[in-house]
Amino acid sequence: MKIASKTAIVTGGASGLGEAVVRMLHQQGANIVILDMASDKGNILKNALGDGTTFRICDVSDENDAKSAVAFTLEAFGKVDIIVNVAGISIPRRLVGKTGPYPLDAWQKVIQVNLIGTFNFMRFGAEAMLKHEPYEDGERGVLINTSSIASFHGEPGQAAYSASKGGINAMMLPVARELGRQGIRCMAIAPGLFNTPIYDTLDPKVLKSLINKTIFPNRLGKPEEFAHAVQAIIENMMFNGDIIRLDGAVRF
Repeated sequence: MKIASKTAIVTGGASGLGEAVVRMLHQQGANIVILDMASDKGNILKNALGDGTTFRICDVSDENDAKSAVAFTLEAFGKVDIIVNVAGISIPRRLVGKTGPYPLDAWQKVIQVNLIGTFNFMRFGAEAMLKHEPYEDGERGVLINTSSIASFHGEPGQAAYSASKGGINAMMLPVARELGRQGIRCMAIAPGLFNTPIYDTLDPKVLKSLINKTIFPNRLGKPEEFAHAVQAIIENMMFNGDIIRLDGAVRF
């Protein structure tokens, strides 16, 4: 799928990996709806990019918010071609810690945002894609979800996060098989350690120990590299029904 003139929704698009995806799509000539809870960052990004880009506050885990965001996109640009699900959270705690077992409300929050939030935009996004005729190559759209290497190599304290990302992996292929006949592809990217705000608060020694687990390149990934992977998936129709590990061969 050529990106120019297409319409994309990017959840979690106001910063980090999502922002890099938004900037890439804008550079390639797409119309973009940025969704995020951070209204200050979202509006700054929207204003910086200008025409063809808009921002909307959205709680991806809320069914009504997700549905109205897709409806807003259809009203603003007339179609939906690309969904990139980046929004996600982590509440790292051990299953049984000093204060007792992992709180159920924290577990539910992670699952709600990461897994249900992704599913919301898969289902409403696919519904919108089916409203327009396929392009010359038979394609209607592409769903791209953000998994994590934690779904394969979860560390202690990551049970909720790993479960949410493992769920994204598990539903990717059934969705790709279901929607493929109608010209909609579904992929997942499992990034490793990327230079996003989540690492700003880490002790430098802890950060260095994490970086040293990445074989090559021996550094944190750049958000632009994640965006390049998204671009490759959009543009290459043979990417379908799979998970791309974008992790520099990191092993824990």
